[in-house]
Formats: sequence, structure tokens, C-alpha cells
Amino acid sequence: MKLKAYLAAAWLVLLWAIPTAQASEQSRLFSPEDIFALEWANDVHVSPDGKSVVYVRHSNDIMTDSTGRSLWLVDIKSGQHSPLFADEYQYSSPKWSPDGKRLAFVSNRSGSSQVHVYWFEQDKSARITDVRRAPSDVTWSPDGKHIAFSQEVLAPATDFARSVYRPKRPDGARWSEPAIIVERTYYQADGRGLLDSAYRQLFVVSSDGGAARQLTDGPYNHGGTLAWTPDSSAIVFSANRRDDWEYHTLEANLYQVTVATGDVTALVAEPGRQSQPVFSPDGRYLAFLHASGEAVPYRNAKLRVMDWRSQEVNELLADFDRSIESPSWLNNNTVVFQYADQGQLKIARIAARGGRLTDLVRDVATGSNGRPYLGGMFSASGNGVIAFTHGTAYRLGNVGVWQGGNERVLTALNENLLSQRDLGQVHEFRYASSYDETEIHGWYITPPGFDPSKQYPLLIEIHGGPHLAYGPYFAAELQRYAAAGYVVFYNNYRGSTSYGTDFAMLLDNNYSSPYDFADHMSGIDALIAKGFIDESNLFITGGSAGGIATAYAIGLTDRFNAAVATNPVINWVSKVLTADSYIGQIANQFPGMPWEEHEHYWQRSPLSLVGNVTTPTLLFTGEEDRRTPISDTEQFYQALQLLGVDTAMVRVPGASHGVSSRPSRMIMKIEHALAWFERYKKLEP
Repeated sequence: MKLKAYLAAAWLVLLWAIPTAQASEQSRLFSPEDIFALEWANDVHVSPDGKSVVYVRHSNDIMTDSTGRSLWLVDIKSGQHSPLFADEYQYSSPKWSPDGKRLAFVSNRSGSSQVHVYWFEQDKSARITDVRRAPSDVTWSPDGKHIAFSQEVLAPATDFARSVYRPKRPDGARWSEPAIIVERTYYQADGRGLLDSAYRQLFVVSSDGGAARQLTDGPYNHGGTLAWTPDSSAIVFSANRRDDWEYHTLEANLYQVTVATGDVTALVAEPGRQSQPVFSPDGRYLAFLHASGEAVPYRNAKLRVMDWRSQEVNELLADFDRSIESPSWLNNNTVVFQYADQGQLKIARIAARGGRLTDLVRDVATGSNGRPYLGGMFSASGNGVIAFTHGTAYRLGNVGVWQGGNERVLTALNENLLSQRDLGQVHEFRYASSYDETEIHGWYITPPGFDPSKQYPLLIEIHGGPHLAYGPYFAAELQRYAAAGYVVFYNNYRGSTSYGTDFAMLLDNNYSSPYDFADHMSGIDALIAKGFIDESNLFITGGSAGGIATAYAIGLTDRFNAAVATNPVINWVSKVLTADSYIGQIANQFPGMPWEEHEHYWQRSPLSLVGNVTTPTLLFTGEEDRRTPISDTEQFYQALQLLGVDTAMVRVPGASHGVSSRPSRMIMKIEHALAWFERYKKLEP
């Protein structure tokens, strides 16, 4: 009896232990709820003395389904880490004063978005602007007496708008909303909707507060990076001031505006786009970027340096086949910048008079988007210290610093969460495309607990753009797919950036097409050859250009069990004449107007192949998407319904092209896709 009792008790313990162990294993997987707990650093700025870093800390909020932005300060030597303000307001654009004793920033803490200044010694802050529209491009004058910024200013009503008779509404009457008159060429923007007729102008305000004074005017947009001249008398900026500027999206020149008079003069006036001006600490040189105005979908940005006294301009790294971003100064004679190379964002330097490029930092990333896009930023103190966003395949952006050849990471924002999760392992590989043997760079994520002797379902996730790039960075969406048991494959197919101009131009007038389709399918076959992929369970998804590629692929093959196309283009003929990107897209990505080159537009449209589709397809699009309007999604949905193909349309109310910009929407996107894939997964016999 004692033995029987012992065995019975042991059996009960075993029954209890099995679900407990399973629950424990499940709790270590990256879950949908974990997305709300993620945090990341961005907008990092090192102090002028190179001793501190201020940054914007992004934190998701499960109660408001939003992302808060707070200001934090890190002491570089000690690593001491503290918030500047203990409140729930939103903060952005922190900028140190030249003496490092004050900090300018933009916040809604006074009820609307305004420029504020914080005094470190006094531990006091004050609002210094009272403007109607959100300020941007906040920049201190070298003498610390003024702050420049830009904001939109409403344009006067046109003659037509003024001439419309509007009867007076009686008190208490309930009339419909007034009609909206649209006359501008550029009249809408994804995420903003219909635009007011307004132009971005430059302003200056005393750093002690007071009335802001407008410096520029006219029907042009002025803004971007603002560079004060060394004597604080003028501001250099980039703008397109052509009368027909809306039709020339690739043009912009450098100008300077005199602060005292508002006089605007051209500094550099040549075809193409000059942008991002920045003076060396001693004011001797002005670095800026130049890109060709050629009507093609991709152009490298080149680094140029102007001798401020002689106005002589030299181009550095003329033969460098990468696009340069965010020039700054490491000291009076050294330019520092970032560039994307082979799916990785790097920081490098070069002497102001030319010479060899030297890489300084490789792991520049934020990981803030749910997918592994290249993205990150840095700032330099001017005395040899760089602060940057540091990210890896397993951690979102932290605050990193580089000094004298040494690199350190100062924060660990997600360590408490991600150290307790078994994340999918990220593997790099390269393979040849079956179309023309072009080498394609890719990665795959194996599920937690991966066993190479077993076989797993494969999910390919295709990036947007197409002139963007993925890399070995943390991606919440892809980690969720891996946690659900999928091997997740992603690549930088032809047309992706960071591999040079020729590679980026391989999709000129050809996306989507059989070319990039071959890049994707060749990667899938290369992974199948490794032996751990279940060839009977293949799935495909992607967003924007990746959504197009998904919809196009299922018109060429029936190898996929199911597909999920997020905000795709389905019909190029209608898309370019309804989207906010129509001007630049038609001019730079197509051989002519849609009524002139109808056959070309149609052949590039997934709708032209819809009669071949048998793959169950889920369509996921924001109802307010103006980049790839939901009308395209509806065309594919209705066509598939008419063909009797299993299909579902998921519409996200209020969402624009960044359909997963809110935490809950990112979760929606992932979990709808997983549910759709599980529905069509073939189980082992």
C-alpha cells in the first residue's frame, strides 16, 4: 500500500510538473505583450565638453497604446543615468547650448508644442516660444544668444477661395462642414491627410525668450539642417526656391539668410540637391551633401566641403560607392558621417582636405521599427567624442559612445525583459539569384530551441522601399514569428541600398518583377538545401514594396501555403494617381505618364497576374494610408473573391502607411498574419 501510494503521489507530481514546465518554456518566448514593454534610445546628443549625453527615451505605454518620449541624461565617465524631467509630457529635439550650460528642446509641457530651454545650474526650465504650429530644426547660434527654428506658416487664401460666396449661418443652425478647396500640386501627405496650404519658414528667437521673428517668406519650404555662420549673423539652409518647385522633387540649393535684415542669397546653385550644411567648430569649413538631380530612383549622396573664406568647394570620396548621411565634425579638421554598407550602418571619418575613409563604429541602430531596417543616428562633440544609438540583433537601441578608438555602451534599456527571453538566433548567408547569378545578401532567424535535425516551416518577410535595406538588427515582428516556430528569412534583394549604385539600380523601372521574385525564391531554395526547412510549409509576407512583391509572387508561383500582403500596390495605373507620392514616383520610377505608358504600368501590377493566383491571401492595410491607398487593397480583395480564392481583408481604422506605428497595431499585424498562416499549415501525417 505504501508503494502504491508513493507511485500515485509521484504520478500526480509528474502531471503537475509537465504543464508547469511547458508554461515556463512558453514564458521565455517573446510574446505579443512584450512589445508594450520595449524601450529604445534615439536623438542622442553629446555635450560640447564631451562629458554627458542627453537622449530621447522612447517607451511604449500599454494603457494609452502610445509611445512616450522623455529626456534622459547620462554621465559618460560614471555611467550615471537619470531623467531630466519626471512627468508625462512628450519631449524631442534636445540641443545643447554652445557653452553646455543650457539645453533647448521641444515639448508639449506648456499645452502645445513649443521650444523650451533648461538651465542646468539652476535646475529650471522655461518656454521661450509661443507659436501656432509645431517648431522644428531647433539650432543655437554660436554666441548662445539666439535659437533658430522652422515652422509652417499659412499661405493667404487664393483669389478663387476668396471669391466663393458663403452665406451666414443662423445661430443654432446645423450645417454640414464647409467644403475643402484643393489647388496645390502637393496637397496630401501620408500620416497627415489633406494639407493646409502652408509653407515652412525660418524663425529666430532670443534664447531668453520673447517674440519669435520670421526670417524667410514666399511660397517655398525652408528648413532641414540649419547652420549658423561663425559670427552668428546669418543662417545657412537648404531649400528649393524655384517657382515650379513642386514638380522638381530632387532639387534644392544652399542659401544663407542674414538675421538682421532677412536678405536671402544663394551659396551653391547647381542642379541636384544640396543639403545638411554644418560648420566646423572653428568656422573655417562648411560640410554639406550633394546628390544628383537625375530622374532615377536612386542616387548616392556625396560629401562636399566648402572653404568658408574662399567659397571654394571640394568633393571628398568622389569614387566612394555608398550614400553619405549626417555629416558632422569630430574636430576642426575631421568630418565624421554615417553610411550604410552591406546591410549595416556605420560611422566613419575623413580629413577635411581629403584622404582615406576610416570606419569608427559599426553597430549603429535603434530597432524601433518592428522589422530590421537600417536606422540610427549619432552626434559629435567637436572635441573627439561621438554619441550614437547602439543596436544589435538581440537588443534595441541603447546609448553608445566612441572616444579615442574606444567604444562603450552606456545603457541597457531592455535588459530586464530580453535577458529573460529565448530569442531566435540570427544567421547571415549569401547566395546567387537564379535570374542572373547576382549575389544576394540575406539572414534567417531560427526558432528558440532550434534542432537542425528537424524540419520547420519557412516564412519569408520582404522589406519595403524597395530602395531600403534590412540588416542584422533586433526586429520585434520577426522575433514573434520565430517564437511561433517559423524559420524567418529576410534578404536585401536587388534594388536594396547599401550595396552601391549599380545594385540599387537593378530594379530601375522593374519592381516588382521576375527579377526580384527570383532573388526571393533562390534564397528559399538555398535554405531548403540546408535540410531543416519543411518544403510543404512555405509562407510569404511583406509590407509596402514587400507587399507588392508578395502579391506579385503569388501570381507567379503556387509554392506558398498562404500569403499576407501588407499595404500593397496592386494596380500601378490607379495607385500613382491617388497616392501622395505621385509627383516624384511618376517622374523618377516610370518611363512616362500612366496614360502614355499604360502597358508598362500594367505589367508591373500584381493585378495583371491575379488570374493565376490560387494562394490563400490576407490583405492588411490602414484605412488612412495615402502612400499605398486602401483602394488598391480593395481591388485585389474583390478580384480574389471573384476568382474564388480564399482571402480576407483586414482594415485598420485610423492607420496610415506606418500601419504598425502603435504598439497594439504592431501586435495586430503580427497576430493576424500568424493566425492566417496557421490556418493553412500542413500538419505532419
